[in-house]
Amino acid sequence: MSDTDPAQTVTGEDEVVDLCRELIRFDTSNYGDHSGPGERAAAEYVAEKLAEVGLEPRIFESHPGRASTVARIEGEDPSRPALLIHGHLDVVPANAADWTHDPFSGEVADGCVWGRGAVDMKDMDAMTLAVVRDRLRSGRRPPRDIVLAFLADEEAGGTYGARYLVDHHPDLFEGVTEAISEVGGFSFTVSEQRRLYLIQTAEKGMHWMKLTVAGTAGHGSMIHRDNAITELSEAVARVGRHKFPVRVTKTTRAFLDELGDALGTELDPEDMESTLAKLGGIAKLIGATLGNTANPTQLNAGYKVNVIPGEATAHVDGRFLPGHEEEFLADLDRLLGPNVRREDVHSDKALETSFDGALVEAMQAALLAEDPIAKAVPYMLSGGTDAKSFDDLGIRGFGFAPLKLPPELDFAGMFHGVDERVPVDGLQFGVRVLDRFIDAS
Repeated sequence: MSDTDPAQTVTGEDEVVDLCRELIRFDTSNYGDHSGPGERAAAEYVAEKLAEVGLEPRIFESHPGRASTVARIEGEDPSRPALLIHGHLDVVPANAADWTHDPFSGEVADGCVWGRGAVDMKDMDAMTLAVVRDRLRSGRRPPRDIVLAFLADEEAGGTYGARYLVDHHPDLFEGVTEAISEVGGFSFTVSEQRRLYLIQTAEKGMHWMKLTVAGTAGHGSMIHRDNAITELSEAVARVGRHKFPVRVTKTTRAFLDELGDALGTELDPEDMESTLAKLGGIAKLIGATLGNTANPTQLNAGYKVNVIPGEATAHVDGRFLPGHEEEFLADLDRLLGPNVRREDVHSDKALETSFDGALVEAMQAALLAEDPIAKAVPYMLSGGTDAKSFDDLGIRGFGFAPLKLPPELDFAGMFHGVDERVPVDGLQFGVRVLDRFIDAS
């Protein structure tokens, strides 16, 4: 290879946009079953990109088409505890007719890469690939071992991705004590003097549940006091309209204190309306962490207009704060009443870790080096991630997918939303920060 070969001069910043676009072009829509295209093609693409720079990635297929790619980079000091960097390859479905640009085109427009997965989370997958490829091309080994995991099925709870690997291949994560992944490290501009970067140190637990009411089937013209649809609808309405009490965890308290200091005002979590009004585009993310939540998402009953069905069902997405699962379920059962049968479709624990230690210091240092007005602060994610599975191996997880965002971008609205997109310069910023973070960690 000649000294002028352009491949020698390609950097992570150079290729991160193309990597993100190519990943988006793999339709890895996860419908919650195996009806989608799966992650196999994307997993093979990732494995190819890692093999090109000398790694020996392995693909694990938990079900036909449902595949994850894992590789290990040997660090300068293999005796140190290892770091896990994980991301998921699946995405939620998208209806192309609703989008400005096709959700699986990876189009670049208005300074952004558009497409399903642009922020959840093929951006982080691309940044990770870009940083790793750059470092290995230039012979820069990390200070300690790094395990890379590009996973299937996160959008449906991780059963065929992280959970499968933790249960069946825990040896892949031998020696790993800490991890970074999605929905953290993004910026929230408070003023010209301060930009906060939210590091995810906690996430709510989940109860995805099915509700069932049995009634008496019969003719639609008759009077039926035990109509299953009526009973279920009333219960679902009670759940959907219920305002769960405010419960401020240590993570949310720390975030509100930090933001209050930056704004020069005290934020009162008990006064949600005025508090959320000061949070701008992140109000959606933070508002859902001030209490438990339960949102009805599906209803199903009947097969003909003049037939009263004998059963009606609904699905509810329930999320509970760390330490508040029992309270959540008790509140829910009180709202549902005795005639509604509740059963879990998928459940998982809540997580909360402290905002301290060398890894947190490395995040702050890496951010500050690229943004002089940066300050890292902890926050809680209202959803869940694959960190729940890795926690079973004693791995302490953080959300750290660094992005410097324009203040006007509705970042929270990008997740599972229409016209999902990520700024090009945000991706390049993330590559620089992750590279510094690896050196410092």
